Amino acid sequence: MKHILSLFLLLFSFIGYSSAQNKSSFIHVEKGRFMLNGSPYYYIGTNFWYGAILGSEGEGGNRARLNKELDYLKSIGINNLRVLVGADGENGIRSKVEPTLQKSPGVYNDTILAGLDYLLYQMGKRKMYAVLYLNNSWEWTGGYSQYLQWAGYGKAPVPAIDGWPAYMAFVKQFPKSDSAKKLFHNYVNDIIGRTNRYTKKKYVDDPYIMSWQIGNEPRAFADENKEPFALWIADVAAQIKSLDKNHMVSTGSEGKHGCEQDINLFERIHADKNVDYMNIHLWPYNWNWVTKDSLSEKLQSAKGKTKKYIFEHLAVAKKHHKPLVMEEFGFPRDGFKFSKESTTNSRDSFYKYVFELIIADKKAGGPFAGCNFWGWGGFANPSKEHIYWQKGDDYCGDPAQEEQGLNSVFASDKSTVKIIKESVLKFK
Repeated sequence: MKHILSLFLLLFSFIGYSSAQNKSSFIHVEKGRFMLNGSPYYYIGTNFWYGAILGSEGEGGNRARLNKELDYLKSIGINNLRVLVGADGENGIRSKVEPTLQKSPGVYNDTILAGLDYLLYQMGKRKMYAVLYLNNSWEWTGGYSQYLQWAGYGKAPVPAIDGWPAYMAFVKQFPKSDSAKKLFHNYVNDIIGRTNRYTKKKYVDDPYIMSWQIGNEPRAFADENKEPFALWIADVAAQIKSLDKNHMVSTGSEGKHGCEQDINLFERIHADKNVDYMNIHLWPYNWNWVTKDSLSEKLQSAKGKTKKYIFEHLAVAKKHHKPLVMEEFGFPRDGFKFSKESTTNSRDSFYKYVFELIIADKKAGGPFAGCNFWGWGGFANPSKEHIYWQKGDDYCGDPAQEEQGLNSVFASDKSTVKIIKESVLKFK
């Protein structure tokens, strides 16, 4: 009996040791900090939304470029990429990324799934970590509007054609639509349940996935939607956790700006027990803190508003003892020009200011744990014949609905890359 008891104790000890080892190899939260392999994990990363498309061997794929981009990013210290899982709906829609992944509910373009598998395989080889977002409030991947169209709400408006008021009126139906949300629920099950064809590893067992993200900038879109929106975020977070015990869940929120200017709504969705850390985004041009003709003139004012916005959300993160990540921020090129040859003096100043705020918070023991600038254009060569993306063009950091080169950081932007590289070293 004594020997049997000893064997049981040894077995339980081994199981406990294996569990601890398993947890430590995935990025997770302990005492308000990201931890990896027993050490704190801090990062400066980038948005690389088109990574799965580049990884495809089908339309849009370019594995040689993908590997070149990953090697270059790794060389400047970037090891965290925020990536779109895939777009929804038919191809050929103005302003929408293509080729799409989910062609109709539950029907997938396997070349994009293979591209996602290949991207994760190559990132793992380089010890790079992925934040994978599953949905989108905006038209450039389908998202809210596509699920509503599939659920029978009529043809989704395209902002570039039908105007923003029509689009906003349409997508605000999503938080209250059980049928549209059910379609997304099924999609989440399909993606998280996958096995990578190259590594033969289940997605739920891949330590180089940092976080599943509910969506890109999920919004309520109306005050009367705040309650159903908060409940939906909680439901999806619980769904993901039920499928995957290893990975963190994040919302993809812009912060107060994406919560109907309600900091209490931001706090509510991030206080949820199944949401591991907090997200904010920051867009001085999109939010009218600067204008096309005042990028340099209003830069100092934009910096002041940036600091205020960050500090307001840091207070919430401190209250709930959760890490905070600013996973999107960007600034246009000088003179609101788009060519790779144009200068980036105002952007460089803004980037440096943001990085310094994040680094200072870390030194002070605050909850700021990471950031992803928007977005990586790398070695892309945007067309000089037209401003907006057309089929066959290189993919940049700017999605199809935005001017190509607007917010992209190219490998040739030496001054910006230097600031990024220096900031990475200070933030580790």
